Amino acid sequence: MAFQLQDHADLDVREVAEGFEGKGLEEVLGWTWERFGRRAQIGTSYQGSGLVIIDHARRMGLNFPVFTVDTGILFPETYELRDRLEDFFGIEIQQLRPEQTVAEQRVEYGGDLWETNPDTCCTLRKVLPLQRHLAGIDVWITGLRRNQSETRERTGILELYLFDKLREQHILKLNPMAAWSREAVWEYIRERGIPYNALHDRGYRSIGCWPCTKLSGGEGERAGRWEGFEKTECGIHTFLGSNI
Repeated sequence: MAFQLQDHADLDVREVAEGFEGKGLEEVLGWTWERFGRRAQIGTSYQGSGLVIIDHARRMGLNFPVFTVDTGILFPETYELRDRLEDFFGIEIQQLRPEQTVAEQRVEYGGDLWETNPDTCCTLRKVLPLQRHLAGIDVWITGLRRNQSETRERTGILELYLFDKLREQHILKLNPMAAWSREAVWEYIRERGIPYNALHDRGYRSIGCWPCTKLSGGEGERAGRWEGFEKTECGIHTFLGSNI
């Protein structure tokens, strides 16, 4: 079952979120582990921020489960990185996969859906697998940062969302890297020798599925994603609606 408000009547999410502002990553993760244990899980797409979170958790002995969404159309370099990270951190990263293979999706939709309707493609291959997983946990730990894009600049360190209105289930979303800069993230990664995606060294700034990630001269941190479409998010960080 997802997070149930009646089970946490003593938790004032807004008060905790405000108190986390200015706190170190260790303190935020420590509170989360003490309160939720393995009911809190780290979601990663192998971007820099998530790697910093995993490293902090492992060094602190906080055994949060780690999961990722495997769309089936990730870069070869991304799959190679997954194996390196599992070895480096000594963990197994759970793979969340869509119900349809890429081939099955092509048959149903008559071609490559990402070329004609990337929103639907993202929903099928990212959002729905994530929804199924979140239904069984209390806290989703992400690497969202406020300076990644305009759509993320109001990100709170702790947020509460209504996950399933019918069942009155909620989900806590913890974004402990919200105030970090890109420069601070990469300084940490290099200092700690954490493996990262080789595509970053080739000029890619944000890396998703290979059909929807291009080299771009844009300055934004998410430049190169869904070029040619009025789309800036895949949907996994927007399907929950408004923070309550």
